[in-house]
Amino acid sequence: MREKLKALAELQKVDLEVASLRKAADVHPRQLAELERELGTARSAIEAERNRVTDIERQKSTLEQNITDEKDKVKKWEARLAEQRSTREYSALAREIDIAKKANQTMADELVELSKTLGAAREAVKAKEAEFAARQEQLSSRMAELRTRQSQAEGQVKELEGKRASVSSGVDATLLRRYETIRKKRMPALVGVVLGGTCLGCRMNVPPQLYNNLRVSLGTDVCPSCNRIIYAVEALETPAEK
Repeated sequence: MREKLKALAELQKVDLEVASLRKAADVHPRQLAELERELGTARSAIEAERNRVTDIERQKSTLEQNITDEKDKVKKWEARLAEQRSTREYSALAREIDIAKKANQTMADELVELSKTLGAAREAVKAKEAEFAARQEQLSSRMAELRTRQSQAEGQVKELEGKRASVSSGVDATLLRRYETIRKKRMPALVGVVLGGTCLGCRMNVPPQLYNNLRVSLGTDVCPSCNRIIYAVEALETPAEK
């Protein structure tokens, strides 16, 4: 009976190691996703700045074309000015030319300011690109480290699963079926009962006769309160520990 208990205890030890590894490894995908989101946010910020530069460049190009068109219009009107026969027509055309020149000057002033804005926007893009490159290097290094850890954890789990298959083959078939049923609901599925008859799984006292049977047989039974597989802790102690 004691050997069956030892085999089951060894199996649970492996299962607990696997569970612990998986729990620790579960954070890696979440951390990777967070870092990916951070990089994505930074990329979006740069793209927004680039789009702003493109929009300002489009405005500048349109304004430059408008200024050119207005200047051509003024030149044509000035050429026609000398052809005017009446004072009224001359004055009207001269007034239109004056209005067009003032509008041109206003657009020229706007172009100067727009050029300054464009320059600042381009510098902002350069700064964000440099900042992103530095941050990307840091995050890429961190992400590579996380992937390495994740890979190592997966390798350790795979190794333990191989060990589990070997260990479980040495567990009594009936006991193994009971253990597998319980561990799907709660772990640990195998727990000790300490002196005084307290189950270490649910902290409830088992019947005295049941506790005495466990101590005598050094085998297993089922806790009436939590339905875990129980054993007297003395069963797994070495002589030096007693």
